[in-house]
Amino acid sequence: MEIHNSNSVDVVISGLGPTGLTLAHLLGKRGISVVVLEREPRFYGNARAVYTDDECMRIFQAAGMADELAKDMLQDAIFQWVLPDGRVLNQLIQKERPYGWPANNLFYQPYLETSMADALGRYPNVSARRGRELTRFTQDDGGVSVFHVPSQGAQFGRQAPAAGVTPEPQEGEETIRASYLVACDGGRSVVRAQLGISMTGKSFPNPWIVVDIRERDGQDCLRHLPYFNFVCDPGCPTVSCRQPKGHHRFEFMLMPGQTREYMEDPATVRQLLSRYVDVDKVEVLRSLVYTFNALVAEQWRDGRVFLAGDAAHMTPQFVGQGMNAGVRDAYNLAWKLAAVLQCRGTDALLDTYQTERRPHARAMIDTSIRMKNYVSVANPALSGLRNLATRVARITPGLREYFSKAKFKPRPRYPDGQYFGCPRRRRSGPEGEQIPQPAVMGRDGRRQLLDEVLGEGYGVIGFGVDPRTHLSPAELATLASLDARCVTLFPLGGRPQGFEAVRSAPEGLPELEDCTGELTAWLKKAGMHQGAVAVIRPDRFAYALVGTDELPQTVRQLADQLGLAAGRADRLAA
Repeated sequence: MEIHNSNSVDVVISGLGPTGLTLAHLLGKRGISVVVLEREPRFYGNARAVYTDDECMRIFQAAGMADELAKDMLQDAIFQWVLPDGRVLNQLIQKERPYGWPANNLFYQPYLETSMADALGRYPNVSARRGRELTRFTQDDGGVSVFHVPSQGAQFGRQAPAAGVTPEPQEGEETIRASYLVACDGGRSVVRAQLGISMTGKSFPNPWIVVDIRERDGQDCLRHLPYFNFVCDPGCPTVSCRQPKGHHRFEFMLMPGQTREYMEDPATVRQLLSRYVDVDKVEVLRSLVYTFNALVAEQWRDGRVFLAGDAAHMTPQFVGQGMNAGVRDAYNLAWKLAAVLQCRGTDALLDTYQTERRPHARAMIDTSIRMKNYVSVANPALSGLRNLATRVARITPGLREYFSKAKFKPRPRYPDGQYFGCPRRRRSGPEGEQIPQPAVMGRDGRRQLLDEVLGEGYGVIGFGVDPRTHLSPAELATLASLDARCVTLFPLGGRPQGFEAVRSAPEGLPELEDCTGELTAWLKKAGMHQGAVAVIRPDRFAYALVGTDELPQTVRQLADQLGLAAGRADRLAA
């Protein structure tokens, strides 16, 4: 389906940063026609984000990009909180891979964005239009009219338009008609401003200077900085971040009396760097003072228009979740837009985008603020108390795991009553949380990650049972209409054996073994056992975990929530 010369598409995305790129891939893979408008005529080659986690690597996997992106990442990265003399206060070393990928991954953003942008060419139904700036839009019951003009060059640092004001038509405007518009156009979002949506939160009074450097040719001068360090120095709180291929990021907090002009002066930058590196052996790529914001949009949807990424929330950098929150937005929204556009869900499904994502984004912002407060203590006495408390925590069970296993990070779990799925039967119930992704082994002995077997639609996992045998033809038709894939999962070494067992095994059903035990442990933690069935959403959050006797009602409830009328599922399946 070629759309490059079309002025009518399913979705227009404004902004080609990580959020827009991820959304374009996920929609493109589902056959949705997409146009992305990016005001920058050329790629913006500076790094902003430096870190991604296992949850987002799983999303990149869903987008078909994880293996390619991993080639330019430092995976299983170690994080440290250190004193100015290099002594280690605490470490974060995460060896577990509950979602199938390393928990900590460091990257250089231009590499990531270039790879993702180039790979959009695999989708004839996706067109990225650089140098085109969204100026205004109108919407009605049938769709959105998006107006755009040639951009006037680099727009970074510009002022946001006045809130709630629709710009006047401009000479040379072109129009695209779409079913939906998604604003991934950053913190100064034109779309959010036109909608008049406010953001709540605050900006921090202490700015930081970000300095990106690279080893000069032939130099190997950064090997003494192998880890990601939070330098807890009351005289100058600092972040030191190793990156791939000789790149490195430093961030220094401005102290009272230090101005932007003074800090961005090359002589000052050189002095700051000299504490950590041989400045003659590195090249300074960028030095810029930032004020960090902790803001969330009050409203993420207005009719057929959605906000995502920095247009919806701005996160301080201290746990590296700004970009990652936008990637999560894209994953949550993509499958829901596709479902509605492909008549597999009603408009009400799109309302769950905000109810699910906004609380989690807010929780990530709060976590970032706490980490900022921990790292940026400038009072020597309070700094000493922090260091003492950290040493005590490091040897105290429970508190030790809070740091060493990153338990300070909000889980991928939605609040009660605010997610698409069956209600939780108990407070710790698994509904509305992301399931683990173990490596699984099929009959042929080949290992692969669970999501590769489940595909892009719903998953129905029978723990030691064939879920299909407990469903009527109508219920099976419902699942088929949703591209749901049924599998049976056994513990490692628990597959049926013997001639009789194999002869009676069902045909056409993938039989898998849980090689890492992650999903088997998840089942046990949920208070269930072999014989249970999990219904999994396309974004790998649990819709329900039930016994086989409850499975038919669960499938009917899913059909009702999606608005699949009686008999319609049979037609879709056909």
